[in-house]
Amino acid sequence: MSSNDDWSTPSSDAVLVSLVSPSTRGVKTISHSFHPKFTYPIFGDSEEIFGYKDLEINLRYNASDMRPNLTISYAKKYPAVGETEATDINEILREFLPEVAFQKKGDFETAIKSVREDWTPPGELDTTFKSNHKTFEVWKANLADPAVKQLVKRIQIFVPFFIEGGSAIDVDDPDADRWTVFFLYQKMTAVGDTGRNPYIFAGYCTVYRFFHFRLPTPPPSPSETDLEKATLGQDFDLSQLPCRSRISQFLVIPLFQGKGLGSRFYSHVFQEYLKHPQTVEITVEDPNEAFDDLRDIADYQYLRQLPEFQALRINTDVTIPKSGTAPSNIVDKAACEAVRVKAKIAPRQFARVLEMHLLSTLPEPVRPGIAPEKSAAAPNATKEQQHEHRLWRLMAKKRIYKHNKDALGEFEIPERITKLDETVSSLEFDYARLLIMAEEQQAMAVEEVHMNGVAAAMVSAANGKRKAVDDEEQSVSKKARVEEE
Repeated sequence: MSSNDDWSTPSSDAVLVSLVSPSTRGVKTISHSFHPKFTYPIFGDSEEIFGYKDLEINLRYNASDMRPNLTISYAKKYPAVGETEATDINEILREFLPEVAFQKKGDFETAIKSVREDWTPPGELDTTFKSNHKTFEVWKANLADPAVKQLVKRIQIFVPFFIEGGSAIDVDDPDADRWTVFFLYQKMTAVGDTGRNPYIFAGYCTVYRFFHFRLPTPPPSPSETDLEKATLGQDFDLSQLPCRSRISQFLVIPLFQGKGLGSRFYSHVFQEYLKHPQTVEITVEDPNEAFDDLRDIADYQYLRQLPEFQALRINTDVTIPKSGTAPSNIVDKAACEAVRVKAKIAPRQFARVLEMHLLSTLPEPVRPGIAPEKSAAAPNATKEQQHEHRLWRLMAKKRIYKHNKDALGEFEIPERITKLDETVSSLEFDYARLLIMAEEQQAMAVEEVHMNGVAAAMVSAANGKRKAVDDEEQSVSKKARVEEE
């Protein structure tokens, strides 16, 4: 008998995901297929599937309504010996896919051909934008809507596939109405094949509302009548309570990554809750490093548009005590808090973006960079410039120490100081990297606006006049069909 290794297949290599659409010649794949980034939440820490030769697990999705279909093929299956047998792939994946995914291939192809050409994503069209000469739409919906539940159930396997440590949401939660879902779709302007729907799924984002009760200061003593009204009132609308809106899942699938869509998508969701009167703070649940970068840059670019944020500066008149401790007035705390509250950004995130901004305002001789020859304290820096840079470092150290007080408290004071210095130096490098990325994104955005303007002018000149009705005005929202799954 062959060794077990001969029968093991890396699960991330075996699984292949693709978006497909019906055509006059059958069903065809859109663009290219892709592998998941992670499979350990599904197939175990080893990310190995035992019991097959030449194993292929194909997970196909109808590009519009994301109806899934699973097919498993292999050249040979391990014959069971005692308790050792091949992995039951179907059984494992039933925990992550709706039952409709296990239909026969022919039934799947018949079903997707029946999707109406005028089908639209569930919810309401929230915005339309152009990117790389392509049209994208964001649809906003509530999880209490059965059509939204169905779509989320179909795509939730993408969470363990692409979000490390991510977990699926309970679509049957009694408080499902507290979940808002944003769907990102590309809308094709020229479909080509007869019968093909123009929508192609590109990503989604879920947001949960946590009620945020704020007592007045000093709090009055409530009477029994007041308590009865507060607890037993039948006409009170909970949706009007102050809340924190937390981004829980955020995903742009690989077919659409690397095109700046993630930043545009996040910025739109952020702006939605900036305008939402009940939201007092916009937070993110356990972001990974890639999302941290995206968020830092997007928040920085938004805040830099606010005159009151741009006006924030390091107070260079501050004297640094001989002890080296951070003074409390390096920046105007009241002004910072006023901007933070207006922007609805959580304190720690706002502090990071503020540090990025203040770093960008440091004099050139002391402004950290990412080039090896760019030191943080160039020889030609004046004492005043070095003083300003030292104040910035003290401000960053104070925040980092406060956030990591327990861990740093385990070190002796000299080692603690060294650790803080190293962390702040690393932070300087990271901020310099993000500032360069922000500048590049801004330049690309300006160039794209220019190119879109040129293209629009050419179309206008060719047609003699603009279209009377925009695409989004022609699109009448159709009620999404909910199927038995």
